[in-house]
Amino acid sequence: MADDGAGAASDQAREQPGDAAQYLDPVLLDEPTTADLRAKVREAWQEFARALGDALPRLPAGARVELTLDPTASGTGDAIYSVSVQIGDDGRITALAVGNAALPPGFRMDRAAVADLVALGWSPPGVVEGSGEDFGLSTTTAQAGRLAATIARTLRDVYGAPHPAFLVYLVHDADDEPIEAEPIGAARPEAVRNGDLDAALEAARSAQRDAEAIPLDERVRTVVATMMKSNPEQLQVDSDGDVSIRAGSAMVFVRVRDNPPLVDVFSPVLTEVEPTERLYVRLSELTNRMPIGRLYCTEDTVWASVPVFGRNFQASHLMLAIQVMTGLADELDDRLHGEFGGKRFFGEGDKPAQRDPGEHRTGMYL
Repeated sequence: MADDGAGAASDQAREQPGDAAQYLDPVLLDEPTTADLRAKVREAWQEFARALGDALPRLPAGARVELTLDPTASGTGDAIYSVSVQIGDDGRITALAVGNAALPPGFRMDRAAVADLVALGWSPPGVVEGSGEDFGLSTTTAQAGRLAATIARTLRDVYGAPHPAFLVYLVHDADDEPIEAEPIGAARPEAVRNGDLDAALEAARSAQRDAEAIPLDERVRTVVATMMKSNPEQLQVDSDGDVSIRAGSAMVFVRVRDNPPLVDVFSPVLTEVEPTERLYVRLSELTNRMPIGRLYCTEDTVWASVPVFGRNFQASHLMLAIQVMTGLADELDDRLHGEFGGKRFFGEGDKPAQRDPGEHRTGMYL
């Protein structure tokens, strides 16, 4: 349950219409139980909501935005957790959130999750005109910021997306033709769901010609953007200067260090774990077996880190580090979770259908 300050802030936000920014901090606030990681994730969701709130009023009438938790990363298979937003005439917006009728058994929402949707402002299926079997919400472009914050909370707190990088989006016009749109935070365009690393590597090499004259951070952003099939200027960089990307089912951060020149590729393997002597010994043993990189614990988060030399920087080395990090996260999170408990960044237990009705979901101030 939220404290009085957070509740008052949320009440104040509900009373004040306007642009997207005023809703973000009170609505998307997390308790800092894993301070550094939570701050990064919270900031990413705030940026996602801000970008979505800014983008919606700019779209033409008839345009549609589809936001989906990528099942290839979440392991949800045929379960498609999604929200769609339709821009109507006269500044009207209709949003639809998938309901249980469209979800396969085993992935349907329990009563607590359905109650969360209603508490967030969604009307039950069939209430909003044209909603059919989906939950519906009708508003105006003037309230795009409020709607964006609601959508962010729905995707995060109800559908279980751990980070906006696990979302893919598609923007269509009234004729169902794709529309060029500004990036929506760390979410990825539909076409980027599975990038061709070989093609990305070749493109990165081409872009890196005469790269020694280019600062290291620019070269790193070029490689990451090429992997994401995006532009370096469109990458989301948090307040620590880290680029956050989703690689497979892992959340990966890329940080450039100046002295010595180094690129650190790191990922949260386990959160909310109790740091004990036994845990530190185990991490030391696992690190000694790794050909490169290390495992370490700060506060209550276990991190994996693989360094890439900044001097004579090679794009292929950074791509390999990201691939290695994905493998490490997939292999180690289950093993360490079984030994020490805690919470995997995106584990099976985090799926909406598997949630304990009594479990507190961080950020659920309802």
